[in-house]
Amino acid sequence: MERTFAFLGPRGTNTEEAARLIFRGENDAFRPYRTIPDCLEAASEGKVDYAVVPWENSLEGSVNLTLDWIIHKIDLPILSELIIPISHQLSCAKREHPLALSDVTKVLSHPQAVAQCHEFLRDHLSHAEIEYVSSTAEAARLVSEHVEEPWVAISAMQAVHTYPVTLLKENIEDVENNFTRFIVLGKESLVLPEAETHKTTILVTLPSDFPGALHQVLSAFSWRRLNLSRIESRPTKTGLGNYHFVIDIEHKMDDVLLPGAFAEMEALGCQVRFLGTYPVFIKKRNGVELSLRS
Repeated sequence: MERTFAFLGPRGTNTEEAARLIFRGENDAFRPYRTIPDCLEAASEGKVDYAVVPWENSLEGSVNLTLDWIIHKIDLPILSELIIPISHQLSCAKREHPLALSDVTKVLSHPQAVAQCHEFLRDHLSHAEIEYVSSTAEAARLVSEHVEEPWVAISAMQAVHTYPVTLLKENIEDVENNFTRFIVLGKESLVLPEAETHKTTILVTLPSDFPGALHQVLSAFSWRRLNLSRIESRPTKTGLGNYHFVIDIEHKMDDVLLPGAFAEMEALGCQVRFLGTYPVFIKKRNGVELSLRS
């Protein structure tokens, strides 16, 4: 039976690239969804087998909508993580004569992409109007459909391959060290290549009447020499000043260390929810293959 995969659409997004890298070799059963909640609910309700959504960006931080939906709305384990480099391309509609940058009247893209290409836009397209759209892929689609207009789009390379556009400039982002973490969620386990790095993610809710509880939580990992790669606080939505803590632990779920740390936290009155233990992969910036993270 063919497996199906939801990704944050439309087609041509970085999320689609991540989905196709993780599930490369699959038939074309990739389904774009309009929003992150739509993706996650599709997997939760069994409309698709797996959902691929953005989790964190190295420049913009965590994707709060993904965090909140996982915390409050669905109960799906994280099965894998893929880190891919983010680069932005400048393109225009396919046309008979080349489009000079000096003739461009409008730049279309997502606000984050525009912000990440500020220096290029200032140096080469300061005369052009900026129009924000819902995604970088949507920018490429709109530009491709307005051949008569001297418009350009800032988008991912996936969109350049998806829509009938001409690539004008590659890698126009201001900062090269731009990466996004994508996660796969689903009800069924995955068979993936062996990875050298694994993570375990948990959700911890502190007791309201225990001063210093967060320090005690961190101590449960510290004396076991378990490294934490992220601690993210999110409101519990039960009152001002009440928070959940999403914690990424650089350790695969085992039979001793992590269960011991969880039991210690629960003895303090904390609620501990297991969100997944999973392999971590990274895509090389100069290649298209998944490589094991060292």
